[in-house]
Amino acid sequence: MSIFDDMGRFLEERLDEFLKSHPHLELQVLEEKLKEQEMDTLRLIQELKQEEKNQQDAILETAEEVKRWHERVMKAQKAGRNDLMQAAQEREAQLLRQGNQQWGHMEMVKTRMRQTQELFQQIQTRRQEVKDQINIRKTQAKANKTSTSTSSSSSSQAWASSSAPPRGISDPLEERFRQWEIEDDLENLKRNVGK
Repeated sequence: MSIFDDMGRFLEERLDEFLKSHPHLELQVLEEKLKEQEMDTLRLIQELKQEEKNQQDAILETAEEVKRWHERVMKAQKAGRNDLMQAAQEREAQLLRQGNQQWGHMEMVKTRMRQTQELFQQIQTRRQEVKDQINIRKTQAKANKTSTSTSSSSSSQAWASSSAPPRGISDPLEERFRQWEIEDDLENLKRNVGK
């Protein structure tokens, strides 16, 4: 094990600790990774479209060759040239096998295209979920800031009036559950993205 491996692991651990202590940044990192996956998937879709077009062109070209050699088979047969007819039949059969292979490859490309498009949709959905979580956190942070300033200005009134929490200050248990649910959602999103 080299010093670079140790240093890399150390830095990754520090980064993980930092992100755990700053969950809003963790969501932003996750959203950025999803954005990169989205772009990679779009590039793959474009490549597959081009490959599908190339396969279609190759199949059409092979079909033209099959037609040309079939005509030669017929022409040699009419002329009684069995030697040429047999050679032309072999070439025609070879081209038919080639066309079948090309067709199979094109079908495989189409299947990959469908799977990649489904993956793209899933990535978009997950990215939107992460964006929604980011927005929820921002809203909660603003609400907490507002409630903190409200609670500090009205703290003297709260002591005088009653032991019930003042308006605008949320229930601590509610806040703990809300935070736990957000973290749980974040972990689920991470697991889904890792699939």
